[in-house]
This record gives sequence, C-alpha cells and structure tokens, in this order.
Amino acid sequence: MTTTFPTPDGPFTIIEREGVVLASGWTADTADLTGQIHASLKPVSMSAAPAELRRITDAVEAYYDGDLAAILEVPVHQFSGPFRTRAWEVLREVPAGEPVTYAQYAALTGRATAVRAAAAACARNAAALFVPCHRVVRTDGTLGGFRWGLEVKRRLLDREAAARGLAPAVSPAASGAQTALFG
Repeated sequence: MTTTFPTPDGPFTIIEREGVVLASGWTADTADLTGQIHASLKPVSMSAAPAELRRITDAVEAYYDGDLAAILEVPVHQFSGPFRTRAWEVLREVPAGEPVTYAQYAALTGRATAVRAAAAACARNAAALFVPCHRVVRTDGTLGGFRWGLEVKRRLLDREAAARGLAPAVSPAASGAQTALFG
C-alpha cells in the first residue's frame, strides 16, 4: 500500500506492506521509491490506502510535532547483505540531534575501516526518516549527501537539534557546501 501526504519538508510518500515500511521519502512519485526496494520485497501492486497506513502516518506527524522517537516505533523491512543490514539497524540507534560522521558510523557498525561501505548503506537506504540516514555527516562537519536534497537534510537535523534543545549540528555555511546525492 502507498500514501503521500504533506510535511513541512514537502510531500512524503510511504510504501508499506502489512504495517511495515518498505520505502519512504520526500516525493509525490512512488516511482522514485520503488527502485530502492529489494526485488524480493517489491509489492506486486500498490494502491492508496491512507486508513490502513494511519499508524505509520501518525508517527511521521508526531515526529514533525517534536516526538522524534515516534518514527522508531514503526517497523521497517529492507533486505541486503549482513553489513548493510547491520548498518541500517545502527542508523536507528543514532540519537536525534546528535549526527555522527561517516567514520563514526562505520565504527558503530563494528567495522571502523568500512567508511565507504557505511556511506553506501546510507545511499541504499530505502526507508528515509524511519532509518534516519540524514543523521550522518562528513568528517569536516559538512552535510555530505542526501537522496532527498541537502535542504531537507539540513532542516531535519535543525529540527531534531531544536526539539532536543541543542545547537544546530551543522552550520549554515557548511550545509550548503556539498552537492553529492547519497546518504
């Protein structure tokens, strides 16, 4: 099932099956999401079913209202090899408002030298927001990349820092400096 609804960062689309998020992101076009879903998990058909998605959409709305942990209550299913699967689990443990660098993220996965693999896990994350890859930044403090745009990534990080009473994690000067499209 799929639904798209407005958020402060633009339209947000969710693809789910049986209450479990398969893919999500800031787009109104489900085609932007289906390519990220592992072939073994892709739904045969998708239909709009907002009533059946209410628990998931409620979590997104709660997140935007300041309940940053609400998104972690929603189950997610992604499929890959052992490292990437572990890396996605670790992303859900990174505290809101406290982004980590790609090197720190690699270390949290248990493979400190696997920085590129950690970055690739961010790039292949199909369940944006629920698996918060936006919480990973470059070692120099710049944003790095984000499939849904650096402005969305900056606003998410700023929103999380503000909700927790923390200073913005990324300076405005640093946030606009990068244009890569992963993470």
